[in-house]
Amino acid sequence: MRKSIILIPVLLLCFSFFFQNIHAQTQAPPEWQVCSACHTIGKGKLIGPDLKGVTERHDREWLYSFIRSSQTMIKNGDPTAVKLFEEYNKIPMPDNNLTDEQIEGILTYIENYDESAVTSATATTQQDEAGADHEVEYEEAAPGLKGHTKYGPGNTQPTFIIFLILIFVALIDLAFTKIIRAKFIHIIIILVSVFVVGEIVYVEAKALGRQEGYSPDQPVWFSHKVHAGQNQIDCLYCHHTAMESKSAGIPSVDVCMNCHNVVKNGKKTGTEEIAKVVEAYNNGESIEWVRVHNLPDHVWFSHAQHVNAGRRECQECHGPVETMDRIVQVKNLGMGWCINCHRTSEVKFEENSFYKEYVRFQEQMKSGERNRVTVDEIGGNNCQVCHY
Repeated sequence: MRKSIILIPVLLLCFSFFFQNIHAQTQAPPEWQVCSACHTIGKGKLIGPDLKGVTERHDREWLYSFIRSSQTMIKNGDPTAVKLFEEYNKIPMPDNNLTDEQIEGILTYIENYDESAVTSATATTQQDEAGADHEVEYEEAAPGLKGHTKYGPGNTQPTFIIFLILIFVALIDLAFTKIIRAKFIHIIIILVSVFVVGEIVYVEAKALGRQEGYSPDQPVWFSHKVHAGQNQIDCLYCHHTAMESKSAGIPSVDVCMNCHNVVKNGKKTGTEEIAKVVEAYNNGESIEWVRVHNLPDHVWFSHAQHVNAGRRECQECHGPVETMDRIVQVKNLGMGWCINCHRTSEVKFEENSFYKEYVRFQEQMKSGERNRVTVDEIGGNNCQVCHY
């Protein structure tokens, strides 16, 4: 019995380790993933304002109304809403069909956000011609990226092994060694360990194929911050097939040379990186860029459907690329994330011939019977849409 008593604190320590591992990752509500495309918490202005302290600057009732439909408040002449709209270059915030509980979850997450509890990742450094390091942090390149996964890389393996060992030891002792005579202790150990191992297997299996935070090395050091941000080159200039094709496409060397036939020296990289582009062009070779955003083979996704018909902005899925030196996958691109987006994203019927077939919705919009239609209402969440 004494040995049983000694074992109990050890078990409690193991259980505590597991549950602390879960709790240590600040759980952002699913809705925050949409918010993080335009907002940060304590990282400064992005497309929209920094949300740190937002619940202190505005009362709850105002925030609820603004989050649901900022444009309605602006049209109604709310002075604070109008001021924010003008301050941030009159970029409209999309309406959100969120419940009170969902909005409260976002606001609570913002209030309780603990930067010290969230792990940061640093991208691989790139050197320019002079040899100076270009270190790009994920948190700088894509604010709001950190802390989305339930378990951090490498956190599950030791927990998994510990509880597998506990199951093995409990079974051996129960059948052979019989050091602990109280069988209920073996049963508790086995049941709890099976639960923990099952939880880890479920979470890890669910994360298969997810690449949130992925930022691979590229054959040429290319900065979206310089091209899309400072030089304000439209995304569709380089990724021109996004309007008409399933894929956004990777720009050919010919597209690069439209500018770099003249521009031979980069402010950050000197001549070395641009020289790689020129050499590929002169040799008739392609640059083997590494794709950052990947979906499983069983998922069908069309850029044309979203960019052309749906008129979605690139940043909604790819994050604020115009602020990134090195591209990193900001969103998890999981099924839940897509479904939630379809539930909250409003279909843009106005002057969009693609949606003329939806006669009933068109008539309801004109009569004022409804003021918005979300993607899921036109079949966006039907299984066959993405999985045939």
